Amino acid sequence: MTNPRGLKLVERDAGGVVLAFRTDVLAGLAEPQKAIPARWFYDDAGSQLFEDITQLPEYYPTRAETEILTGRAEEIAALIGERRAVVEFGSGSSVKTPLLLSAIAPSAYVPLDIAGDFLRASSAALAAKFPGLPVYPVEADFMRRVELPAEVAGLSKLGFFPGSTIGNMIARTATDLLRSMRETLGEGALLLIGMDLVKDEEVLIAAYDDAQGVTARFNRNLLERINRELGGDIPLQSFAHEARWNDPFARIEMHLVAREDVTFTVSGKRFAMRSGESIHTENSHKFTKRSAQMLLAAAGWEPRARWTDEARQFSLVLAESCPPRSAP
Repeated sequence: MTNPRGLKLVERDAGGVVLAFRTDVLAGLAEPQKAIPARWFYDDAGSQLFEDITQLPEYYPTRAETEILTGRAEEIAALIGERRAVVEFGSGSSVKTPLLLSAIAPSAYVPLDIAGDFLRASSAALAAKFPGLPVYPVEADFMRRVELPAEVAGLSKLGFFPGSTIGNMIARTATDLLRSMRETLGEGALLLIGMDLVKDEEVLIAAYDDAQGVTARFNRNLLERINRELGGDIPLQSFAHEARWNDPFARIEMHLVAREDVTFTVSGKRFAMRSGESIHTENSHKFTKRSAQMLLAAAGWEPRARWTDEARQFSLVLAESCPPRSAP
């Protein structure tokens, strides 16, 4: 009933390096404001560090989203219906997934993630928890359209994108991703998506710069990955983790800030940074009800329902894929 090995759709070179990783890193380090897309945090070590972050007292999103999935399970299930294939984008350890699967009685589960070993381990654990459920893990970069396994081609689908990962992207990229999700899932699909809410700056900063330093290790792990996989010699001790609130864009930004003037090479290319310059590694946009609805609508998703936790820190939105319209 399960596919323990899964499909591999990530392009690699002869040495096993993910081609898109090298391209993004070299391009991002060449920019005046150096930046690397947040999706490259999630090698196996980064994926585990993020799971550690979700357990921190300062990090509210996981608890808030779990509260919604637990407390509003019957309402969510009634709107989704049974026997859909659940396609989870960026499944990670699938901690919240059992709450959804238990509520809606799906016909299959397809987790998509770029961290292959982590994906297969979490998929095996979930398959053991739901022995009657077909599980088809796909190692893929879900930022573009993904060809789903043939076994689910004819099934109605529910996309699951928890954790407000959509907030990691600027508006243009987020819209492109939501459109590619429509293409992956097909017409008539539903999407259950987590979207974090705007709140006090102090709460937000603490969630991304915890007292135990786990988020700092998560951020610096990106440099370790670059050194390991791309032949880099970045001096890790020369960079400090920093979380900033950017109010005009309603987002938390994570940066790796140079403590001193530094030079290093990656894949044979040389880079230099002056003290105080940074590598911008993550955005985490926060939403209002209106901005969330506008983002979904721009990508062809029509919101059908919205739930928040009791403290109104986080929202979960159910949207439906709509046919393209040429006029109002």
